[in-house]
Amino acid sequence: MKTEDLIGRLAGDLRPVRRLAHPLRRAAMWLAFAAVLAAAAVAWYGPRHDLMERLGRPHEVAQLIFAVATGVLAAVAAFELSLPDRSARWALLPLPAAAAWVSSLGWGCLADLARVGPQALVLGTSWGCLRFIVMLGVPLALSMVWMLRHAGPIRPVPVAVMGGLAGAALSGAALSMFHHLDAAAMVLAWHGGSTLLVLAVFVVFGRAWGARAAPRFTPA
Repeated sequence: MKTEDLIGRLAGDLRPVRRLAHPLRRAAMWLAFAAVLAAAAVAWYGPRHDLMERLGRPHEVAQLIFAVATGVLAAVAAFELSLPDRSARWALLPLPAAAAWVSSLGWGCLADLARVGPQALVLGTSWGCLRFIVMLGVPLALSMVWMLRHAGPIRPVPVAVMGGLAGAALSGAALSMFHHLDAAAMVLAWHGGSTLLVLAVFVVFGRAWGARAAPRFTPA
């Protein structure tokens, strides 16, 4: 077969490829979906009766703002990292907000300690926190991974981890709107622990995702 004929046959089966939207646009679409789910969860459970009082405390407002900021920035980072021409340093984008989120929880612990005394640092159980963050955070992260399903051979672990962080952080923000967990130490332990659990799940998922995608892109 002549080279020209081979090229003609190969080119004849080509189909137009739909170009992906800009990462920020796709991140905005996912964040809109996440906002709808979070709002539906808050509406289902009903906002806590002392919500306005809690939002009058600076550390409570800071916790909410930094949790949302962590989720938003992690989502942006995931969509940027899914492209091969983007820098791996996009993974650093949500870290300042995440550090501020943890710091605001520590600030809340100190405020509770000054207001209540040592009793504020006593930890109890709150399986509801864990259940909600996992049950909402994991599906949110999986929906993002589905949107980025072709990124498996590029940066599977960072993309999966950013997706897990985005889902867990936004779930934690939604949880604080209706769940009656007054002690900041409890919030730090259960919100933080649930977030770490979701991240651990997606580290494992990202490795499996990359291992599954790698053989298809290994040269013969």
